Amino acid sequence: MNNLQSLPELGIGLGFRRQLSDSIFAAHDQIDWLEVISENYLGIGGAARSSLERAIQRFQLLPHGVNLSIGGVDPINYKYLNLLKKLVTDTKCPWVSDHLCFTSNQGRYTHQLLPLPRTKYTVKHVAERARTVQDYLGVPLLLENITYYMTFGESKMTESQFLSEICEKANCGILLDLNNIVVNARNFNLDEHDFISETNVDRVVQMHIAGHKKGKEWILDTHGEPISNRVYNLLDYTLARTRPKAILLERDDNFPEFSEILSELRVIRKHCKQFKTFTRASLDDRKKLHAVS
Repeated sequence: MNNLQSLPELGIGLGFRRQLSDSIFAAHDQIDWLEVISENYLGIGGAARSSLERAIQRFQLLPHGVNLSIGGVDPINYKYLNLLKKLVTDTKCPWVSDHLCFTSNQGRYTHQLLPLPRTKYTVKHVAERARTVQDYLGVPLLLENITYYMTFGESKMTESQFLSEICEKANCGILLDLNNIVVNARNFNLDEHDFISETNVDRVVQMHIAGHKKGKEWILDTHGEPISNRVYNLLDYTLARTRPKAILLERDDNFPEFSEILSELRVIRKHCKQFKTFTRASLDDRKKLHAVS
């Protein structure tokens, strides 16, 4: 646990997306750090690599993966991990993250974040794999709760209990996605506050906050809408109970004027200031250290 508590405070960041890159660089003084999708920058050159190098010079970057398939039954993909470890070195990131799910089977990638049966067997299986991956990468691994649109009859735990027990056994951190919690709560008639109450919040290192959309039958996790009041309320409820090292605004689709994104970042910052979540001094020191390195 001590390695999580000693991680640096990064503040409030934004997902680094190609469509937003020029605007992000122009507003670098209003964004504390950037999250990059790991798979977009593994072993590649060209324009994408140049953009990554430019971002490295200006921001602290955190790789966030979608293809680790930590809950899968295929052997751990060490070719993938070698490339990810190189990205960890290049970005000098204090931690990496991926999703508590499986994304592949028999070497075939589904390109979907698929849920797992919440059983003791699954806990043991995932925790062993997560510990192996974390040891190999040499930095803390965070696991993120996903949205799901189906459940398994054999599940014996709540999602929050499942997440907490895996991270405890693997000695890894939690990436708490507040929008995902709200989406699942609305779709399955749950109370999102119960998720936070049941979670081992001492392991929460990072949070995601995003928007969602109401479909015909389901609430959809789109990352393409403004943040809802219900998500902001859950942010307050969570910040009253834990102190994350970083919070990310996710926007992956239906991009508005960049001024609207900056406005959302300011709103998130106000919520954090209310709970004294980040200290300005620690963020300024971190930026100075990153600039020097």
